[in-house]
Amino acid sequence: MNFDLTSEQQMLKKMIREFADEVVAPEADERDQTKQFPVGIFKQMSELNLMGLPFSEKYGGAGADSTSFAIVVEELSRACGSTGITYSAHISLGGAPLALFGTEEQKLNYLSKICSGESFGAFGLTEPNAGSDAGGTRTNAILADGEWTINGSKCFITNASYASFLALTAVTDKEQGSRGITAFIVPTDTPGFQVLANYEKLGLHSSNTTELVLENVRVPEENVLGKRGEGFKQFLITLDGGRIGIGAMAVGIAQAAYDKALQYSKQRTAFGNSLSHFQAIQHKLADMAMHIELARTMVYKAAWLKDHGRKFTKEAAMAKLYASEIAMSATHQAIQIHGGYGYMREYQVERFFRDARLLEIGEGTSEILRNVIAREIGC
Repeated sequence: MNFDLTSEQQMLKKMIREFADEVVAPEADERDQTKQFPVGIFKQMSELNLMGLPFSEKYGGAGADSTSFAIVVEELSRACGSTGITYSAHISLGGAPLALFGTEEQKLNYLSKICSGESFGAFGLTEPNAGSDAGGTRTNAILADGEWTINGSKCFITNASYASFLALTAVTDKEQGSRGITAFIVPTDTPGFQVLANYEKLGLHSSNTTELVLENVRVPEENVLGKRGEGFKQFLITLDGGRIGIGAMAVGIAQAAYDKALQYSKQRTAFGNSLSHFQAIQHKLADMAMHIELARTMVYKAAWLKDHGRKFTKEAAMAKLYASEIAMSATHQAIQIHGGYGYMREYQVERFFRDARLLEIGEGTSEILRNVIAREIGC
């Protein structure tokens, strides 16, 4: 058992940490306030060959592993949660379904554009009445004369305003339940396809969250992703990988909160001593450090299992569940350690707290993930 990162992973971590500190972090607060999408940051990441990091070099990727992906997500999220979730969704939700289930032609036509950064990756699963119950999908697709006509809507979709195409699910045989759901690749400029970015969110303000409306959107038969009727199964597999990304994002935000709290506790004095002198504060910081280390280890374990072709559904669920909950705890305690200043934007920890809140909801709520884990352990 070896817990050391490889030399390549160590080099990547050093590079992306410097990039996060020098490029991503300086304007993170401003982007949070203005809700400006970080296009320039991702242009630079494209130049660094990071946009297709875990995908085959054949399609323009870097051929790296899932641990490397987790490292990049963590470091970006430590600097800016919005940047972290944009990148995580681009890779794990946008690119992964194409890499896993796409035909060779689909990979050449679509995955290559994700790897180059020409298009952001996006994933259309959630609907107004089908969130945790993704099997309750109402968007439908009907085949006639070699074309599928899709009607319906999706909500809470990341990156769609900046995606040239995305994969989404639609019911193709309502009599089959979840086995009648098929995945399609749909260009976003197809007539009848609307992307609406009107949400007002608690946090992650500079990420792109949209609603999709499809009215008689037509795509050819060759735009079916994977096999007809297996869309639901495919997207469950996709979500397993996505949970590694969300777990890494949670670790990054928790790390940022801990770093700020530790620094502040050493600088701020009360009753003649620094806050870090008091056992009550020491215990908060000790718990934060312990939880972050455990969460990171769990994320890396899930990534390792994935890369070695092992089943990782349980471990990915555990990593995402635990990391998201300790991120909320860490950001809460960081505000508490800062006292009144923690409630103010200037000290940043309130942004970390707002950004962390989504992580207990997206890509499987904490409640659903406990169901997943229970099922995996044989309950």
